[in-house]
Amino acid sequence: MELLVNGHKTFCYTGGKPFNPVQPTVVMVHGVVNDHSVWAMQSRYLANHGWNVLAVDLPGHCKSAGPAPASVEDAAEFIIALLDAVGAPRAALVGHSWGSLIALEAAARLQERASHLVLVGTAFPMPVSPALIEASLSDPEKALHMINVFSRSTLCAPPTALGPGTWVFGANMALGRRVLRSNREVNVFHRGFMACDSYAGGEAAIARIACPVLFALGTQDQMTTPKAAQSLISTARAAGKNVQVVSLPVGHHQMTEAPEETLFALREFLAR
Repeated sequence: MELLVNGHKTFCYTGGKPFNPVQPTVVMVHGVVNDHSVWAMQSRYLANHGWNVLAVDLPGHCKSAGPAPASVEDAAEFIIALLDAVGAPRAALVGHSWGSLIALEAAARLQERASHLVLVGTAFPMPVSPALIEASLSDPEKALHMINVFSRSTLCAPPTALGPGTWVFGANMALGRRVLRSNREVNVFHRGFMACDSYAGGEAAIARIACPVLFALGTQDQMTTPKAAQSLISTARAAGKNVQVVSLPVGHHQMTEAPEETLFALREFLAR
């Protein structure tokens, strides 16, 4: 599905279903050097079970045009503009890694327009090591290799993720290269890392949300460790928010390492 958002072509994967205004809507936001395809299994299921799915390519990434967001706040405003463009009065927001910060900030700004918030592989703050930031700029191939080693607890994806026999390490390396080469003007790798590293509004945002929130955390996640999400969880609970935490026995790529468990957590939470 292609939309015009802020004057630029924006691509959203919908699971092959047309947008139906009487159905609830879920927006799925990817992380750094990823695109809509990271939600392949979960987006297809939701699209075939009563949801409008908008698994978006962020601006300047793959099939979406426009300036790549330089901050979490810029990306959150884009998500709001996306909902306005499609005519969705409310939506559930689901984000992974950098996308989790974007979904969080957007939910805080949307208030009652956000029906649910799901933070997959999240942390706050979300600092990026200087070595990774430097490598993302000077040697992106090295940085891609680093994050694909750190991000995964297994190299063997379950068959429900990408199909039997898929080489998940190689597939994600190829995805990262494709995302990088899709934007010849901006290094979206470095820009995304800098947006994660500089975001300071997480605790203020989680205290302002007006919807229930699910944290889906990987117990073996080396990129955003479960411990690094505790400040958000504690702030949300102290503010009286409806908080649910699900622990998945995998690393940072929960959607492909534990596709069914991630889907079940999403499905049960969104059914509330």
